[in-house]
Amino acid sequence: MTELTDFHFLRPLWLLALIPAALLVWLWRRRQADVAWRQIIAPHLLGHLLTDEEQSSSRIPPMYLIAAFWCVTAFALAGPAWQREPTPFADDQAALVIAIYLGPSMLATDVQPTRLARSAHKIKDLLSLRKGARVALIAYAGSAHRVVPFTTDSDLIETFAAELAPDLMPLEGNNPRAALQMAQDLFARAELAGSVVLMTDNLDPAALTELDSPMPVDILGIAAPPNAERASAGSAAPALDLDAMNTAANILNGQLIEVTVDDADVVRLARRLDLRPTAVTDDDNQQWRDAGYYLLLPIALIVLLWLRRGWVVRWSS
Repeated sequence: MTELTDFHFLRPLWLLALIPAALLVWLWRRRQADVAWRQIIAPHLLGHLLTDEEQSSSRIPPMYLIAAFWCVTAFALAGPAWQREPTPFADDQAALVIAIYLGPSMLATDVQPTRLARSAHKIKDLLSLRKGARVALIAYAGSAHRVVPFTTDSDLIETFAAELAPDLMPLEGNNPRAALQMAQDLFARAELAGSVVLMTDNLDPAALTELDSPMPVDILGIAAPPNAERASAGSAAPALDLDAMNTAANILNGQLIEVTVDDADVVRLARRLDLRPTAVTDDDNQQWRDAGYYLLLPIALIVLLWLRRGWVVRWSS
C-alpha cells in the first residue's frame, strides 16, 4: 500500500506525448470508417482489393502497434517511480556501538583471565566477523564516556578496549542508561542505523524503565552463571543473574547472550547484528529509482512485431 502512495513520475511532462498518440489513433479510425467500398464490394472479393493495412483489420492493426509503442515509450520517458535507491555510500553492515561496563566486578576471575579481559577478547572476535562495519566504543560506570567514535578501523577499537580499566572512570556506579543515551546520540550525529551491545556482568532492569531507545540492544553477559565455580574479587563480583539480565534484554528489545569459552557467543551475536538495518531509511535525500527501464523489454517486443511482413501503414487513399 505504501508503494502505491509513493508512485509518481520523475519527468511527468513526457506524459503530454500521449495526446498526439490518441489523436493519431482517432484520425486513423475515422479514415477506416470512411472506406466506402466496404459497403459496396462483396466480402469474398474485398480481400483482393484492399491494401495490406486494410486487410489486417481482423488481427492487430499496425496503427494500434504504433499507438502502443508510443504510449509505452512515453511512460518510460516519464520515469515511473515508487522506490528509493539505496545510498551508494551506505555500509553493507549495520553500525554498532559497544558499551562496556568498567565496574570493579569486571576484574573478577570467574571468567578467565578476567571478565574485563575476556570482554576485550570478545570485542576482537566480534570485529573480525564484521570487517568493514562502523563501530564505536563507549565505557561506562557511574557515568558514560565515548572512547572511540564511529570508525571502520577495528585495530583502533581493539587497542583502546584492551587498555580499559575501572580506575579510569571518574565516577563509580552502574549507569547503563547514560551509556545508551550516549549511543543514541552517536547514531543521530552520524546519521546511521544499527544497534548496541552492552558488555556487562550485571544489569538492574529498574534502571532501564521508561527508557526510550529506538535501537535494539543486545547484552553479552560477561560472568559465570550461579552454579559455576568462580573466583570472586571481593564482594563486588556477583554471579550472572539470568533473570534480571533477561528482563533487561526484553526491555531493550534485544537478547541476552551468555559468554562462552569459544566463539559461539560472538557468532550468534554477529548473526543478530547482520539482520539490523544498515542505514537510516527515512532519508528525503535518497534518489528515487527510475522504473522506466523496466519498460524497455515490452518496447523491444513491440519493435519485433513491427518487423513482421506486411505490417505497413499507408495513409494514401
